[in-house]
Amino acid sequence: MPRINLFTKMVTLIVVMLVPIMALYYYSNKTSTQVLGTELNKSNTEQLTFFQHQVNTQIDLLTLWPNLLMHDPDISSFKDVFLASEYLNLDTITLVKRIQTKLSIQENSSNWDSELFIYSPSLNRVVSVADARHYDTWELKRRLKPGWQVKELEGETAGRYQFSWFTVSPYATYKRPEDANLIIEVRFDSTNIVDMLDRFKSDGRREPVYYRQGIGAIYNRTADRDLADRIIAELERGELHDIESRTVELDGEKYLVNAVKSRSTGWHLVDFMPLSDIVRPIRKSNELFTFSVAGLLLMSCLAAYLMYAQVQVPLKRLVVGFQKLKNGDYSVRMVPKGRTEFSFVFDRFNSMVMQIQELFQHVYLEKIHVREARLKQLQSQINPHFFYNCFSFISSMAKLNNNKAVVEMSQRLAKYYRYTTRQERDLVKLSEEIGFVTSYLDIQNMRMPRLRFEVNVPERMKKADIPPLVIQPLVENAVLHGIEPQAAAGFIRITGHCGEDGMRIVVEDNGKGMSVEAMLVLQYKLSKPMDREMGCGVWNVHQRMQLRFGGQAGLSFAASPLGGLKATLYWPYEAREDAATNGETNYPANGMTNVGEEKK
Repeated sequence: MPRINLFTKMVTLIVVMLVPIMALYYYSNKTSTQVLGTELNKSNTEQLTFFQHQVNTQIDLLTLWPNLLMHDPDISSFKDVFLASEYLNLDTITLVKRIQTKLSIQENSSNWDSELFIYSPSLNRVVSVADARHYDTWELKRRLKPGWQVKELEGETAGRYQFSWFTVSPYATYKRPEDANLIIEVRFDSTNIVDMLDRFKSDGRREPVYYRQGIGAIYNRTADRDLADRIIAELERGELHDIESRTVELDGEKYLVNAVKSRSTGWHLVDFMPLSDIVRPIRKSNELFTFSVAGLLLMSCLAAYLMYAQVQVPLKRLVVGFQKLKNGDYSVRMVPKGRTEFSFVFDRFNSMVMQIQELFQHVYLEKIHVREARLKQLQSQINPHFFYNCFSFISSMAKLNNNKAVVEMSQRLAKYYRYTTRQERDLVKLSEEIGFVTSYLDIQNMRMPRLRFEVNVPERMKKADIPPLVIQPLVENAVLHGIEPQAAAGFIRITGHCGEDGMRIVVEDNGKGMSVEAMLVLQYKLSKPMDREMGCGVWNVHQRMQLRFGGQAGLSFAASPLGGLKATLYWPYEAREDAATNGETNYPANGMTNVGEEKK
């Protein structure tokens, strides 16, 4: 499972802290919006109720006028007047004037513009403030109905409504106005209601409308009539109660609609306002809060990232560096960035690694030098078996008076000892090392005639520098462990190769060879500290090659096509080797131009 870094942890913690805050805020905001809607509906309903109460008060006051006028002496005596002709006498005219004066006083006592009409069936005349004229009995009978009667005006006053209230004395003659003693009518125009609607709309957000289904609507003077008609159409889709609160949606816009019914006229006072106007402050507050939270989250993430980049990333780099150091990679270096505390730590780390690397190299070189000294000591002492066999051969040849063999063995043995005991250089030419190995094989060939060998190394390779005594141990192992244990003829082949990746010296034989498991174990032990079970020769060769040429050099083993073991010594090119070999920087693959010699 991947580890969660510091940046992820901090961002997660910030989000976990912000989520409850946002949830609580939006829950509180939702609750506040609901409470606001409830209170707003309640407030609107109360205002509409108060408005209707004012209208009803005015209307109720108008409905009381006929009852008051009925008890007036002049008006009461007016119902008992009978004329013999259609013209009024002086007494009747005087009475009519007094009645008109009283009607004018009564009309002026109200804030509303209203009119009073007194019908006298006995005179077939109707008296108003401005006139006393005949009336149409059939028309009066058609209009005479209980309650407030509403009629839409025509002509220039289209869109206005006339409200009428009739009082008949006696009441039993309501349906027979010709038999009545007196009929009083109160009228007022809808402009009175329009004036009140205008005052009600004083805050600028409201759109009050006085409406009754089946009759029409009375608008305020600045109303958007198309919108009001569409709102009313939506209300007519369902049953309209005495007190109504709805939310109506038109063209994607929601409207809060409140309605209150008048108990006097049966008309509804309808008021509506865009819901967006109501919730705009709340929405703006939500947007500000959202932007604030987003900004806080962004800044928190930035702070977390800066802390991650300035703290965890350097720490991770330091941990990786220590891990590489633990695995033995002493070339690791930390590159400081900026001038921070970690720059100082990185500098100290680099200094520490450099000192450790130098110390290890020094100790390692000392170990190599000790092993090389040990190797030179062993080589100077020479394998007693090899030493005994060489002198036994010389003794045998002397007894047989084969002076030529004695001289040849002595010369080759002297050449062999001169190279091993006087080797003080760190590097020798490959040609010298090949010459030394050839002398060794010549000695073994004189002692063991069944041994044959072949040396095939390109001339350009012979100019390369290598550590001394790195090929002879491989050849010696081939003779001692591959050829001598068998009675059959032995064959050793030494081949040089130049490739794009470097040089190789291959030593192979037709001896008994090694199993795959044994080769893998041997190859594994080459890179580990030397133990008692492993000989010094091949381990020393592998370590010296890697110390001299780096990790791309060393020694490897494989099965040989000849039937025995194949040991490959490989190392990369060096700049000075390139300059020393025909001025080239690379060698052609398998570029062997020298055919080696074969001895029997």
